[in-house]
Amino acid sequence: MYKIVPVLLLIFHTAFLNAQHMVIPPYLQKGDTVGIIATARSFQPEDALPATDSLRHWGLHVVPGNTIGPEYHQLSGTDRERAADLQQMLDNPAIKAIWIARGGYGTVRIIDLIDFEHFRKKPKWIVGYSDVTVLHSHIHNMGIATLHATMPLNVKKNTPESMQSLKDGLFGKPLSYTVPARAQNRTGNGEGILTGGNLSILYSLLGSPSAIDTEGKILFIEDLDEYLYHIDRMMMNLKRNGYFDHIKGLVVGGMTRMHDNSIPWGKDAIGIVMDIADQYHFPVCFDFPAGHLQDNRALILGQRVKLQVGKEKTILSFTNDGRP
Repeated sequence: MYKIVPVLLLIFHTAFLNAQHMVIPPYLQKGDTVGIIATARSFQPEDALPATDSLRHWGLHVVPGNTIGPEYHQLSGTDRERAADLQQMLDNPAIKAIWIARGGYGTVRIIDLIDFEHFRKKPKWIVGYSDVTVLHSHIHNMGIATLHATMPLNVKKNTPESMQSLKDGLFGKPLSYTVPARAQNRTGNGEGILTGGNLSILYSLLGSPSAIDTEGKILFIEDLDEYLYHIDRMMMNLKRNGYFDHIKGLVVGGMTRMHDNSIPWGKDAIGIVMDIADQYHFPVCFDFPAGHLQDNRALILGQRVKLQVGKEKTILSFTNDGRP
């Protein structure tokens, strides 16, 4: 009898997170400090200059982490070194946001080395995309929101709209995006907490403590530099794991620089996603400006959104739950 209690508590906790608003970290104010670190591939100080200039222009202070500069093969330090850098940024009360310098691969190697106890009590913004989906997903399961947005590596090439959305997201200005309709969209309305990120990372986290729960939520996916049959394999695996069974909507960002084999797969990335989505009834938006794009708009993962997919346009608006 008593062995059932922990299971029931877990079920009630999951239901509570789905039903309640997630914790929104404090929005930034002028004079706050942002830390820049590299949790995956190596990143050189000179490459951070455009991002540093932008933050300072917004009235923020910048502190580079110990992982900006070092090289350990492809990575910005050993696993222990990268974990230590993230840990000290998480625990430092003077750091109000942590901006991950670049993606690639490597964050999953350190996620289980991190103690999030202090972060749970005093959350701060974690910012980035691509490989940073590991952090988004892991922290999402704690009931805390994060910011899916561009990274220092990309700032020099980002559109003004992308950078403005990052600033708005950090400083708490309401986010709302209107994008043109695409013929493959499925019209309809949905509302729920926004979750997701890079498709390859979501796929790689399945079965781990960092795997997300999509029930009752709006799911966002994007990817880069994948073979089309890989996209199909990943979408099929998400489907078989129930990721699409109870979502309220699907937002598909950039499916950038996809590859095919000498014998073509037969469908592009949008067609592959449509194959899965056609088995359900939720609204679907394609070509949303987020992901591996120059116009990479900021998305608050963990905040409630309204998704309105119409014949002429799609509107994704954030409800700003948790605003001070």
